[in-house]
Amino acid sequence: MAGLRDSMLGLGVSIAVGLVLSSAIVSYTAGRISGNKQSVSVKGLAEKAVSADQARWSITVQGGATTLPAAFAQLRANRPALVDFLKQQGFAEKQLAFGREEYEVVYKQDEEGRPTREVEQYVASQSVQLASNDVKRVDAAAGKIVQLVESGLPIRVNDPEYLVSTLEAVKMSLIANATRNAHDRATEFAKTGGATVGAMKSANQGAFYILPAQGGGSDDDYGGAYDKSTIDKIARVVVTVEYAISQ
Repeated sequence: MAGLRDSMLGLGVSIAVGLVLSSAIVSYTAGRISGNKQSVSVKGLAEKAVSADQARWSITVQGGATTLPAAFAQLRANRPALVDFLKQQGFAEKQLAFGREEYEVVYKQDEEGRPTREVEQYVASQSVQLASNDVKRVDAAAGKIVQLVESGLPIRVNDPEYLVSTLEAVKMSLIANATRNAHDRATEFAKTGGATVGAMKSANQGAFYILPAQGGGSDDDYGGAYDKSTIDKIARVVVTVEYAISQ
């Protein structure tokens, strides 16, 4: 009976140790493969500061009237004010792309707030897309466009998108650095058990993240998060690597 109790106690200790190790960033694969060889699985992290070098900005100008022709005429009369504003901010008209002219019908509502079949007005609209490599100029213009809104010009303004054109190069450099970080972690971990790190057995890349430098933000692009709202960003990648180890 004493032997059985000792065995059960040993089993309980082994389970507890396994649970602790599984919660750490590195984990030790205790299964013997062949010739008394074992493996260690580690996560490597790398990150670097990056700055956006491209900007996209979408603004929609509108025109409203009780007839459709008059609404389009009002739209075309309002459009030059937006174009002139962007030129005043230092952008050339060739940097602008104009979308199709569109319209929607606004119906009157009854006393209970339900739409009727009677037309209240037509609203014509057109999007204007600005593309520029001068991200700071775009950011400054975005802070000033409220002047057009205050003047009564009917526009809808989207937030600018700030993009990094060298994402693939950034990603590859981070993968290399994260792999080296994983090897360093494996080496330190193996030392505690008097082991030596051997060849890489497998490697997996986790998601690639482009995050705001000040934290926050999320967008499901490029296999991870891709923040487009800020100029200054942090690029981050995590890899999981398994190494053979020997005693």
